[in-house]
Amino acid sequence: MDPVWPESTPGLLRLPSGRSVRGRALRRPLPDGPEPEYAVYLTGKRPSQVAWEAEWLRWPDFRLPADRERARRLFRTAWERAAEERVELACGGGRGRTGTALACLAVLDGVPAGEAVAYVRRHYDPRAVETPWQKRYVRRFGGG
Repeated sequence: MDPVWPESTPGLLRLPSGRSVRGRALRRPLPDGPEPEYAVYLTGKRPSQVAWEAEWLRWPDFRLPADRERARRLFRTAWERAAEERVELACGGGRGRTGTALACLAVLDGVPAGEAVAYVRRHYDPRAVETPWQKRYVRRFGGG
């Protein structure tokens, strides 16, 4: 699988299948380089409009997604599209909600649910997935 994001992309998470997804903090400026083609924004309030296709998942800071079924659908769509498109997941700080969503993508990619948080911390950000309930959400994500 050819990478769709350049290897030098900040916040890039390479999944075992070869798919890559960029995680980032919305409170920081957009990084240099190519723009995403599809994004899922994980915020408590509707984010600003962007020039690419984007979905909003209502997800208050330090909490869990307001609509778990919609979260599952959006994560699957992001994972599927990451095979051939530049996909971005982002929240305010780029760690808790973004890390949790990236760990769910890792589960979809075949990483065991009990190991997904460690995978994301090793390959994305050592402080990703900030709360005990976010960790539990990832573990349970693999079962449904």
